[in-house]
Amino acid sequence: MERFIENYSGEKFDLIIIGGGITGATVAYDAASRGLSVALIEKKDFGWATSSATSKLIHGGLRYLANMEFDIVRESLRERRILSNIAPNLVYPMPVMLTCYNTHRINSFWNLKIGMILYDLLSFDKGFTWDKSKKIPFHKTISVKKAVELEPVVKKEGLKGAHIYYDCASLYPERLTLAFIKSAVRQGARVSNYAKAQEFIFSGHDEISGVKVKNLLSGEDVELKGKLMINCSGPWADEILGLTSDKLRKKSIVRSEGIHIITRNLTCDHTVTYSKSSNTGFFMLPWRGHTLIGLTDKQYTGAPDKYKVTKESILELLGTVNAYLGEEKKINYEDILYAYGGLRPLVDDESQNTRQMSRKYEIYDNAEEGIKGMITVEGGKYTTSRNLAENVMKVVGKKMKKNIGKCITHKQHLVSCEISDLPAFLKKIKKKSPDIVEKTIGWLGRLYGTEYHRVIEMAGTDKTLLKPINHDGEILAQVLYALKNEMAKTLQDIVFRRTGIGTLGNPGKELIKKVADISAEYLGWDEKKKTEEISGTLRSFKLPS
Repeated sequence: MERFIENYSGEKFDLIIIGGGITGATVAYDAASRGLSVALIEKKDFGWATSSATSKLIHGGLRYLANMEFDIVRESLRERRILSNIAPNLVYPMPVMLTCYNTHRINSFWNLKIGMILYDLLSFDKGFTWDKSKKIPFHKTISVKKAVELEPVVKKEGLKGAHIYYDCASLYPERLTLAFIKSAVRQGARVSNYAKAQEFIFSGHDEISGVKVKNLLSGEDVELKGKLMINCSGPWADEILGLTSDKLRKKSIVRSEGIHIITRNLTCDHTVTYSKSSNTGFFMLPWRGHTLIGLTDKQYTGAPDKYKVTKESILELLGTVNAYLGEEKKINYEDILYAYGGLRPLVDDESQNTRQMSRKYEIYDNAEEGIKGMITVEGGKYTTSRNLAENVMKVVGKKMKKNIGKCITHKQHLVSCEISDLPAFLKKIKKKSPDIVEKTIGWLGRLYGTEYHRVIEMAGTDKTLLKPINHDGEILAQVLYALKNEMAKTLQDIVFRRTGIGTLGNPGKELIKKVADISAEYLGWDEKKKTEEISGTLRSFKLPS
């Protein structure tokens, strides 16, 4: 996979997609799979913002039942199954424990029981999985005693019982986004990270015919030609609209902050959820031997480029969590190993707060406002992104006034995910690689799927590149693979979005330096550049003070 921006020769694309998060990635894949010529540009790295700041869940949206949004729940449940089918190594079932305290209708035992029954009914097709190991069972109700026995972190005082159901977890959403990018490339799309849209090029007064792009790695300007622009820039969608014309009314985007913290392991096998009211709640999810805690949902009014996680936001989340855990299990600020956050783009539906706002998406033809040649996508959620792309293509077909064929993205595996039976696949590759640590093979099989052997081959004769460097069994050969095959251009691309080296917190300066040494040799960094990359990455691990 190579950046096309350096080798662009002036051809005119059917679509130019602005934004390389999950929305842009799925739109590029769907469009390219129908035979359209596609270019995708991303101003930083693929999936670096909202798509990396997820809760590691591919979920059906149980909480949307409270707002009677049955259509969103049904769409989410269907897409949950489809993602589990097309990316079996990256999406898998996970048990969720709903705790019931009767302090509010939202966590009433019987209200949640009714919700569970509805959820099961709306997920009637959850058994239609390509891989039998991915089938999801119906919910079950358990006693207070059983809930505390299964998950000792659950607060017994006031507990009326619990319901256990299954949703899906995404082992690594950054790599799932990348799998869509790779799949788009396999279908002929041309993509480039670190390529920023600067201004639009017009044919006549009101029709966009291209976009001027800044290659942020070389500093050069490139003019891309295209028939139709697709604005998939998420929290930046209104800013991209602002590049068109002062007369174009900017769509009303509400940006919602969501932060997560990672701590030592507090849970066993279940994602434990707690809701005190419709506006207050959190979950604790077991992830890679640690616990991932989230999620805030608070309006952010500043510029998206200036967003960062604040100590105030972290303390607000800790306050909610500690009120539930009690003094004996309290999490201190110093217990946090890593914190991350991002902005969700929401369509303004005049709700009182962002938690109550719908997760529906909207697709606008900007010709209705006097600017031809552009479509803007707003809102949505990670789980439904593939279906969102399918609906975008319906608008594209109408604008192009031609039959662009039917969607096939739900019928075929993503690149490197061509696995019909995940347990059998993992067992097979472990037998084929007896010289590699078993934990390493299991990890590579899940992250890289059928390309796992290509990662191992990166080591060549250097066996040190196959030596586990963390608890998950990751190896330095992954660094080389990211550099040579996955368009990684910075140290943070590697440690946060191509591997899991940095996603549990600071792995230590020594390991970061090893990764930087490999990167510097391949990318040609001098000592000054390497030092800057190391310093910037280490700063990313620090909690705000």
